[in-house]
Amino acid sequence: MFGFLAKAAFSGLTVALVTVVAKRHPGWGGLLASLPLTSLLAISLLWVDTRDPAKVGQLSTGIALFILPSLPLFFVLPGLMRAGVGFWIALGMSVALTLALYALFFWAMPRLGVKL
Repeated sequence: MFGFLAKAAFSGLTVALVTVVAKRHPGWGGLLASLPLTSLLAISLLWVDTRDPAKVGQLSTGIALFILPSLPLFFVLPGLMRAGVGFWIALGMSVALTLALYALFFWAMPRLGVKL
Protein backbone atom coordinates (compact mmCIF):
# COMPACT_ATOMS: atom_id res chain seq x y z
CA MET A 1 0.00 0.00 0.00
CA PHE A 2 2.86 2.38 0.78
CA GLY A 3 4.31 1.83 -2.69
CA PHE A 4 1.01 2.78 -4.29
CA LEU A 5 0.67 5.90 -2.16
CA ALA A 6 4.27 6.91 -2.93
CA LYS A 7 3.61 6.52 -6.66
CA ALA A 8 0.39 8.53 -6.41
CA ALA A 9 2.09 11.29 -4.43
CA PHE A 10 4.98 11.47 -6.89
CA SER A 11 2.61 11.65 -9.85
CA GLY A 12 0.51 14.34 -8.21
CA LEU A 13 3.55 16.42 -7.32
CA THR A 14 4.87 16.10 -10.85
CA VAL A 15 1.62 17.36 -12.36
CA ALA A 16 1.42 20.20 -9.84
CA LEU A 17 5.01 21.24 -10.55
CA VAL A 18 4.42 21.22 -14.31
CA THR A 19 1.32 23.41 -14.03
CA VAL A 20 3.00 25.90 -11.69
CA VAL A 21 6.04 26.23 -13.95
CA ALA A 22 3.94 26.34 -17.15
CA LYS A 23 1.95 29.34 -15.87
CA ARG A 24 5.08 31.49 -16.10
CA HIS A 25 7.17 29.59 -18.63
CA PRO A 26 5.16 27.30 -20.94
CA GLY A 27 8.31 25.99 -22.64
CA TRP A 28 9.87 24.91 -19.35
CA GLY A 29 6.56 23.38 -18.29
CA GLY A 30 6.56 21.42 -21.54
CA LEU A 31 10.09 20.23 -20.87
CA LEU A 32 9.15 19.04 -17.39
CA ALA A 33 6.03 17.31 -18.69
CA SER A 34 8.01 15.56 -21.41
CA LEU A 35 10.59 14.12 -19.04
CA PRO A 36 9.94 10.43 -18.54
CA LEU A 37 9.88 10.78 -14.75
CA THR A 38 6.89 8.50 -14.25
CA SER A 39 8.36 5.95 -16.65
CA LEU A 40 11.70 6.00 -14.85
CA LEU A 41 9.95 5.59 -11.51
CA ALA A 42 7.86 2.69 -12.82
CA ILE A 43 10.91 1.01 -14.38
CA SER A 44 12.91 1.45 -11.17
CA LEU A 45 10.13 0.14 -8.94
CA LEU A 46 9.54 -2.83 -11.25
CA TRP A 47 13.25 -3.64 -11.01
CA VAL A 48 13.21 -3.36 -7.21
CA ASP A 49 10.09 -5.57 -7.05
CA THR A 50 11.15 -8.25 -9.54
CA ARG A 51 14.87 -7.99 -10.43
CA ASP A 52 13.71 -9.34 -13.80
CA PRO A 53 15.58 -7.79 -16.75
CA ALA A 54 13.06 -9.25 -19.22
CA LYS A 55 10.10 -7.55 -17.51
CA VAL A 56 11.97 -4.26 -17.25
CA GLY A 57 12.92 -4.50 -20.92
CA GLN A 58 9.34 -5.28 -21.93
CA LEU A 59 8.02 -2.34 -19.91
CA SER A 60 10.60 0.00 -21.44
CA THR A 61 9.77 -1.20 -24.95
CA GLY A 62 6.05 -0.88 -24.29
CA ILE A 63 6.50 2.69 -23.09
CA ALA A 64 8.50 3.58 -26.20
CA LEU A 65 5.96 1.96 -28.54
CA PHE A 66 2.95 3.63 -26.92
CA ILE A 67 4.49 7.07 -27.31
CA LEU A 68 3.82 6.80 -31.05
CA PRO A 69 -0.02 6.76 -30.99
CA SER A 70 -0.07 9.49 -28.33
CA LEU A 71 2.06 12.01 -30.26
CA PRO A 72 -0.70 13.30 -32.59
CA LEU A 73 -2.62 14.61 -29.56
CA PHE A 74 0.08 17.22 -29.00
CA PHE A 75 -0.25 18.51 -32.57
CA VAL A 76 -4.00 18.14 -33.11
CA LEU A 77 -5.02 19.91 -29.88
CA PRO A 78 -3.19 23.20 -30.58
CA GLY A 79 -4.15 23.00 -34.25
CA LEU A 80 -7.83 22.73 -33.42
CA MET A 81 -7.58 25.56 -30.91
CA ARG A 82 -5.82 27.79 -33.47
CA ALA A 83 -8.70 26.99 -35.84
CA GLY A 84 -11.13 28.41 -33.27
CA VAL A 85 -12.40 25.19 -31.70
CA GLY A 86 -13.04 25.62 -27.97
CA PHE A 87 -10.64 24.03 -25.52
CA TRP A 88 -12.91 21.27 -24.16
CA ILE A 89 -14.17 20.24 -27.60
CA ALA A 90 -10.62 20.29 -29.00
CA LEU A 91 -9.39 18.26 -26.04
CA GLY A 92 -12.23 15.76 -26.44
CA MET A 93 -11.54 15.39 -30.15
CA SER A 94 -7.81 14.98 -29.52
CA VAL A 95 -8.41 12.35 -26.83
CA ALA A 96 -10.88 10.51 -29.10
CA LEU A 97 -8.26 10.46 -31.86
CA THR A 98 -5.64 9.19 -29.42
CA LEU A 99 -7.95 6.42 -28.19
CA ALA A 100 -8.69 5.41 -31.79
CA LEU A 101 -4.94 5.31 -32.52
CA TYR A 102 -4.36 3.20 -29.40
CA ALA A 103 -7.06 0.77 -30.58
CA LEU A 104 -5.46 0.62 -34.03
CA PHE A 105 -2.10 0.08 -32.37
CA PHE A 106 -3.44 -2.81 -30.25
CA TRP A 107 -4.90 -4.34 -33.40
CA ALA A 108 -1.86 -3.80 -35.67
CA MET A 109 1.11 -4.56 -33.46
CA PRO A 110 0.43 -8.30 -32.93
CA ARG A 111 -0.16 -8.65 -36.68
CA LEU A 112 3.27 -7.11 -37.23
CA GLY A 113 4.82 -9.61 -34.82
CA VAL A 114 5.18 -7.16 -31.91
CA LYS A 115 4.13 -8.55 -28.55
CA LEU A 116 2.52 -5.94 -26.32
